[in-house]
Amino acid sequence: MSEAQKTHILTILKGMDAPDGKGDVVSRAMVSDIFIADGKAFFSLSVPAAEAERFEPFCRSVEAAVAGIAGISNALVALTAERPAGSAPPRPEPARRPGEAIRQGEAPATGPAPPRKPSPKPGIPGIARIVAVASGKGGVGKSTTAVNLALGFAAVGMKVGILDADIYGPSIPRLLNLKGKPRTSGGRTMIPLEAYGLKAMSMGFLVDEETPMIWRGPMVMSALTQMLREVEWGELDILVVDMPPGTGDAQLTMAQNVPLAGAVIVSTPQDLALIDARKGLAMFQKVEVPVLGIVENMSYFIAPDTGHRYDIFGHGGAREEAARLGVPFLGEVPIEMAIRESSDSGQPVVASDSDGPHATIYKDIAARALAQLELGATASQAPEIVFE
Repeated sequence: MSEAQKTHILTILKGMDAPDGKGDVVSRAMVSDIFIADGKAFFSLSVPAAEAERFEPFCRSVEAAVAGIAGISNALVALTAERPAGSAPPRPEPARRPGEAIRQGEAPATGPAPPRKPSPKPGIPGIARIVAVASGKGGVGKSTTAVNLALGFAAVGMKVGILDADIYGPSIPRLLNLKGKPRTSGGRTMIPLEAYGLKAMSMGFLVDEETPMIWRGPMVMSALTQMLREVEWGELDILVVDMPPGTGDAQLTMAQNVPLAGAVIVSTPQDLALIDARKGLAMFQKVEVPVLGIVENMSYFIAPDTGHRYDIFGHGGAREEAARLGVPFLGEVPIEMAIRESSDSGQPVVASDSDGPHATIYKDIAARALAQLELGATASQAPEIVFE
């Protein structure tokens, strides 16, 4: 069925004149591979960077046309703006030596231009702060930490949402025991699902759990943008973003384009995990996102029969790394069957045993992260002293 639908999509595209007046996008090889899953069609159009704004309304028209195909309820068309082959950004004029003649037709120099401040990242209406939870590698318990951290924020009376930004391996639906597809408002804006007082959005709600996601970077970013900006989040004090593991294109682009109030780095104690955590921390520092602190997950194990403590993966590595890098250490989370079992059953420990010792650990981590957010807000509001 999907092959027939793909053929139908290409037929539609062949019949639509591109806004630049140079013919259809199919014959010009501007269409990426088309991916169809659970009634949604995803593909991108590769256009010159200078034409991106002109093609934006065309993409919306394509989405509307494709959504009319039998068996397809929605479409997401991304623009991939690429610089033409062989082109390069213009080089600045070399500085002129004092007394050097001005060439004909050239305006006289008036000194170096002041440095341009980067344009502010557009915020999300209704969302006061966005906090990323990240790790340098997978398998360190990042998603479990993100969910319990979000519940820790909610436990102090905050309105909280969670966005599952891990397109390739979404975990939030299982961790929150959420199933089904989100409803839409006005045919385009999605309404998030809710559990334990959290509003949640994930690609896992839109695509079957066993469907492999084989997308390139532009498709991933378009999906993330839609889940972030085309969702009725309402009024939220904090949106927690469960970031993909690693420091690839999706993570960097997310950090560069979303107004993140701060990032929490999750690691395990051993050296190999800390090496990767270091990379994640460095990425956020490069794009000027405040690092709220490091969490050491799987920090230790308490034997239930003897009460003896075992440092299976070593101990204290994340704390030492935080001290070395000059960032806060937010806390240690033990290897504990109750945390694993509650996560697997979709009943995170902060919700299912809110007064228990493990919930207390996560709540303390949330309190420390909130304290860092408040410090950051105070610092950003402080007067700037300029010496002339």
